Amino acid sequence: MEAVSQLETQPVVARSGWRRLDFKWVVIGLSVAVVAYLALMPLIFLLWQSFFTPETAGKASTFTLENYVEAYSSLETVKLFFTSVRFAVGTSIFAFLVGTLLAWMNERTNTPLKSLFFALSIIPLIIPGILFTVSWILLASPKIGILNMVLQKWFSTDYVFFDIYSMWGMIWVDGLHYSSMAFLIMTAAFRSMDPSLEESAMMSGASVRQIVWHITLKLTWPAIFATLLILFVRAIESFEVPALLGLPVGIQVFTSSIYQAIHQYPSKVGLASSYAVTLLIITTVGVYLQSRLSGKGSKYSTMTGKGFRPRVMDLGKWRYLTAGVFILYFSLIVVLPFLVLLWSSLQKFYSVPSWAAVQNLTLEAYKFVLTYPTLTNAVWNSTLLALGSATIVMLLTSVICWIVVKTKIPGRWVLDNLASLPMVFPGLVLGLAIMVFYLNVDVGIYGTIWILFIAYVTRFLPYGLRYNTTTMMQIHKELEESASMSGASWGQVFWRIILPLLKPGLLAGWIYVVIVSIRELSTSILLYSPGTEVASVLIWELWENGQYVELSALGVMLIISLFCLVMVAQMLGKRFGVKES
Repeated sequence: MEAVSQLETQPVVARSGWRRLDFKWVVIGLSVAVVAYLALMPLIFLLWQSFFTPETAGKASTFTLENYVEAYSSLETVKLFFTSVRFAVGTSIFAFLVGTLLAWMNERTNTPLKSLFFALSIIPLIIPGILFTVSWILLASPKIGILNMVLQKWFSTDYVFFDIYSMWGMIWVDGLHYSSMAFLIMTAAFRSMDPSLEESAMMSGASVRQIVWHITLKLTWPAIFATLLILFVRAIESFEVPALLGLPVGIQVFTSSIYQAIHQYPSKVGLASSYAVTLLIITTVGVYLQSRLSGKGSKYSTMTGKGFRPRVMDLGKWRYLTAGVFILYFSLIVVLPFLVLLWSSLQKFYSVPSWAAVQNLTLEAYKFVLTYPTLTNAVWNSTLLALGSATIVMLLTSVICWIVVKTKIPGRWVLDNLASLPMVFPGLVLGLAIMVFYLNVDVGIYGTIWILFIAYVTRFLPYGLRYNTTTMMQIHKELEESASMSGASWGQVFWRIILPLLKPGLLAGWIYVVIVSIRELSTSILLYSPGTEVASVLIWELWENGQYVELSALGVMLIISLFCLVMVAQMLGKRFGVKES
């Protein structure tokens, strides 16, 4: 009887163990397969398209070097390369200098109201790049720019004080937009640095300039170089500024050239792919150098207690000047752009502020936008894509982070690198790669919202990985081991222990992906089709149609909506214990 009993129980135990093992490895296998598919397929087909002619009804695809010969055999390409690098270097240096100065004033000086300005620093990140660029066109265009027309009236001259349609105009707009990113990164660097060396130098009689040059900048050198690399990569992949400010006056960079190659007739996808490969190489080198620098940053690290608070530098009467710098910066990056969009949205036809224009204020632009045929569909698409992609990204990367951080599976570092691979794809290049892939692999999603959904998940996968990895490393393995010893399956452990403990990182990452998804343009501009427009594409179409007041009305509503979303997100973050990163 005992033998029979053992024989009867063995299959049950085996089946139970097999189910538990099977579910775990199915989830892991599916996650790995999805990440590999999302990261590798677009890259492979982008490279393939750059070396092959497109397949047509009467001609098969053949190997060719013509795309690269056409792209790189002329002096125009050399000019294109140096123009792109000049724009990216200028933008990154300008954004870094502005952001670092503000971060130093915020962390190391007794500037008045600096805590308020730090709280407001999130607002510039809310404004989509296309709206920020349009607002500066309305402010500094040679013909219709408010700043030019006001100064010309004051000085009774026709002289153009600001020409936004120039290389310096492009650097100014993109640099200002990215300076808030530099500010946040360098603020974190100054906070994590032990300022005791600065205080010792101050007590020894060193001037502020000597302290900053000989101590502060040297201790923060890894953060400085990493920030410059991040800004360079962001600038080299920028699309809105080169398209709106560069193309009208013939200033081309790689992103605008890719866009033109796709949208000319006949479309030159192979040529665009060859340009994209070069841009991909540039961003890959930048991301690689950044990761290498991060790994060597410990030689510059300092130690300080958790409750340590540095003594700030007393600027005396100069502190009012630094407060004025904060006010001027916030005016340039938030107040003026929003006000000029608001003013434009209240006009029937765009006009410079005047008493006569004030008497003609109207809400016609808002009525037009609210009754615009594709508005409801675009808002619905943006909301659906933002919420859906953020949810999938955070759940998928939670499994990937568990594999990388909590297991000893051979080759898990490859999975980490695969999930991070989309980071090197500029938005426009990723859109092109996905377009090429689904043009050649017809699975019925090209021209539908699903292709945008796949693009968004792929593009924001590395951001979800970053948020989840930071939180996953703080979860002790003993919690999982205790639950497993109590009979819990892997699925129960992951659902009831891992995910709840990941909640701060999951929520923070989810909020961030939702916001950047709604702002996304560079990837969407190559993948949308009639019926799948998103809010950013709708703004682009209004601009191309010359409907500036209608565009401004839509922009005002979008900025207010994103601001309310961030406020709600911050309240939820405080409730669920999400800390600022």
